[in-house]
Amino acid sequence: MIKKIIVSICVLLSISAFAQRGTSSAYSFYGIGEAKFKGASENRAMGGLSVFPDSTHINLQNPAGFGGLKLTTFSIAGSYNSTDAVSNFDEGKSQNTSIDYMAIGIPLSQKWSAGLGLMAYSSVGYRIQNQNEGSLSTLNEYQGNGGVNRVFLSSGYKINSNFSLGATVDYNFGEIETSSLEFLETIQFGSQEVNISQLSGFSFNFGAMWDKKINAKQKLFLSAVFTPESTLSLSNSRKIATVQFSTSSDPFVIDEQEIVVKDTQIKLPTKIAFGAGFGEERKWLVGTEFTFSKANSLQNRFEDITDATFENAQKIAVGGYYIPDYNSFSSYFERITYRAGFRYENTGLVINNKSIEDAAVTFGLGLPVPGGFSNINLGVEYGRKGTKAADLVRENYINFTVSLSLNDKWFVKRKYY
Repeated sequence: MIKKIIVSICVLLSISAFAQRGTSSAYSFYGIGEAKFKGASENRAMGGLSVFPDSTHINLQNPAGFGGLKLTTFSIAGSYNSTDAVSNFDEGKSQNTSIDYMAIGIPLSQKWSAGLGLMAYSSVGYRIQNQNEGSLSTLNEYQGNGGVNRVFLSSGYKINSNFSLGATVDYNFGEIETSSLEFLETIQFGSQEVNISQLSGFSFNFGAMWDKKINAKQKLFLSAVFTPESTLSLSNSRKIATVQFSTSSDPFVIDEQEIVVKDTQIKLPTKIAFGAGFGEERKWLVGTEFTFSKANSLQNRFEDITDATFENAQKIAVGGYYIPDYNSFSSYFERITYRAGFRYENTGLVINNKSIEDAAVTFGLGLPVPGGFSNINLGVEYGRKGTKAADLVRENYINFTVSLSLNDKWFVKRKYY
């Protein structure tokens, strides 16, 4: 039955799942867009913590976690975002809904598992209007959409009872389109510039996990992830058009000319993450994880974007989970997994000499599905990104996430008597 469900979901969503706008942040204009969280929603509800292996959940951040997978697991997640953006001059609200990832993990032996999937790597999505009243009234509108998606293949192997290694190969692809529009009060027609970049390239990820019992019940967990620098190739195009303003639809193009711009490359930065946790399996865990990224190697898509640069980025996550009684038969609520966490991040983006920071608190529930190991995971993330200083934008946001994790045992030899 689970195989039929997985196939049906993949057929329905594989064509259009990542064609939607996944952000409403004005900061997604820079680089290749706003970086998306690259882990499972279960980890996201713990501030992003991913330091421990799990036999029934896919670990999308550390491929060594596949070494502990015991059941075939299919997972799909989506999110709803609401953002209040405030500057020294104006404020606005926005909402969007997106599919975050689809993934499947399959145990190939008692020590070896593999997985593949599709996830959003970055997202561009904004629309800003600005009208200046003066001796010459002007109307400006800026829009952006698109992003980078990632198809990945992961594998993890359990070296011994305490130590696992894993690796992931990613193929990154996508398209980003940004446009700017200007109308002057005394001129009949306006001007529009549209920039389009098609992106593609491979990247890799390597992970390790170690755990050790320190007494009869508690374990110590250690993890490490290394992502070497990789390259995205960008095929760029630019169009300049004379347009007529319309209040009910997109501007009507009167005349259009394509401008030659050179193709470019963008470096995806080297990342190193270390984490540690302490707890009792299937009962509770607390941990922390630190990520360092050489984001100063990042660039904007076009050389004429001069108000933004990049610096090295850091992120710290603190979180954990608690299960009152994993094997309870009398109370459903005692089998629920309760998750919480906190994260702080210097994103690496610098605008007007101001570092853009992002911080959030997270909460979540893992709701068991009766009759097996499958579960529904709910999460909420409340945070703040950016600042009103230096004429920038402060974004207060809340993200709601939901994921479905379906578990079954495949490749079982049937015995007939």
